[in-house]
Amino acid sequence: MTPAEISTRALLDALAEGRAGASPMTLGGVLDEFRARAFGIYLLIVILPAFIPLPAGAGAVSGPLVSLAGLQLLWLMEHPWVPGFLSRRPLPPERLVRFRDRSSRVLRWLEKFSRPRSEWAIDHPLARIFTGLMLVVLGFLLALPIPATNYIFGLLLLAYAIAMIERDGRLLMVAWLLGLAEVVVLAFFSKQLAEAAANAWTWVQGLFA
Repeated sequence: MTPAEISTRALLDALAEGRAGASPMTLGGVLDEFRARAFGIYLLIVILPAFIPLPAGAGAVSGPLVSLAGLQLLWLMEHPWVPGFLSRRPLPPERLVRFRDRSSRVLRWLEKFSRPRSEWAIDHPLARIFTGLMLVVLGFLLALPIPATNYIFGLLLLAYAIAMIERDGRLLMVAWLLGLAEVVVLAFFSKQLAEAAANAWTWVQGLFA
């Protein structure tokens, strides 16, 4: 299977198993090898902490890196840029194995429907700008310390990653809609929580008036 044809599951298998006798794969090396689909692969790798049990603050690691990809899509960059210390960092096979095993059912289900189609949604400059804007917003929200949202944002960003790897424009459009819906829902509940907090503070002040 060539880099241009690789599927998401096959990519994860290759990254998790590594290459016998080869030096450890780095993020920069993988992005260069699969250059045509590098943004999707970058996104897939940086959202790993959202699916792997880590100390609190995993979203604070993934979120800014997701937003970084979004900013580069907004600037219509053809290949993701990552800082040198990340580009040279070896990919941890044990985390990739755990992610592959945890997400295998979801990936199998998505790959039944995902295939190259409506590729204008991947390549058109306006579509790339909109995808970039969504990733900036979703990355920012993922970085916020909102309880029980890592998996929710992680699954949504996984859809973005698979769409870009598989070059499935229809899946990407579905991800756009889900992303917009998630932002609206979160904004609504944030407003409700803010109003509840303000009412509670007013009530407390009334006790001591």
